Amino acid sequence: MPEPTATTTRPGLQRGLLSGLGAYLLWGFFPLYWPLLSRAGAMEILAQRIVWSLVFGLLGCLLLRRRFWQGLDGRRAWMTLLGAGALVSVNWGTYIWAVNNGHVLDAALGYYINPILSILLGVVFLHERLSRLQWLAVGLAASAVVVLTVEVGGLPWAALVLSVSFGLYGLLKKGVRIDALSGMVVEGLGISVVALAFLIRLQASGRSTFTAYGPLHTGLLVTGGLVTLVPLLFFADAAQRLPLTTLGLLQYVAPTMQFLIGWLVRGEVMSPGRWAGFLLVWISIAIVSAEALVAWRRLDRVGRRRPTTIGS
Repeated sequence: MPEPTATTTRPGLQRGLLSGLGAYLLWGFFPLYWPLLSRAGAMEILAQRIVWSLVFGLLGCLLLRRRFWQGLDGRRAWMTLLGAGALVSVNWGTYIWAVNNGHVLDAALGYYINPILSILLGVVFLHERLSRLQWLAVGLAASAVVVLTVEVGGLPWAALVLSVSFGLYGLLKKGVRIDALSGMVVEGLGISVVALAFLIRLQASGRSTFTAYGPLHTGLLVTGGLVTLVPLLFFADAAQRLPLTTLGLLQYVAPTMQFLIGWLVRGEVMSPGRWAGFLLVWISIAIVSAEALVAWRRLDRVGRRRPTTIGS
């Protein structure tokens, strides 16, 4: 029988749970952070976030003595991560625009339906087969989008862009094995060139806010890179220590916090039609989560019955 590891012992699980909660709680508070920078436009905030997250990522690699380029086997891995970087920049930019323009509830919706969309992407790109319950969950999520479209008089495009961009980002990342910090650095290498060029042009035209509103504003723009990095490191630690089912359930902490902030703090309206749309999404999430939990317990029971062999 193998020696217990940090991922199977109680202290390891407790640390993983704290790391996972730390990551999702920090992501959940994002709707309160980005509005502090609202005097800068969404594009400037995004560009600053890209550049400073790369800077802090490189510093992290230096402190941890981690060579971010190791483990990338060939041009395809590099191109995959650079493509992932482009997708995550679309995701970041859309999110910043949404929370700074009164669409926090749409941002929450995007991350609620992301796991459902990821299931659908698995069917389209990975030829995975869905169970009846998973198809039901997909149908309910699609119905929710229809209900919300009718309610607001247009597609909840911010939610859809967030969900699709993050779903495709996750799909690309499946093909590359690399730690979270190194992955973020490589992803940032390509898009940071574009972001830096944008910031230089903005400064040259006199429209940059980087030094226009005092040291607090400048500091918050710089710290945007740090608040991007810290939850990512927490998440990476949690992913190594927690069962996937637990991690999958924790992912709903962030959109739930964002939903509550949008509704109770930012005062966004929850009409009856909007409640109906969100209720359909929550039911679909409950179905997917319950089925995943049952499947995990079944596999766990099978694993316990299996005899242990030397060297396993």
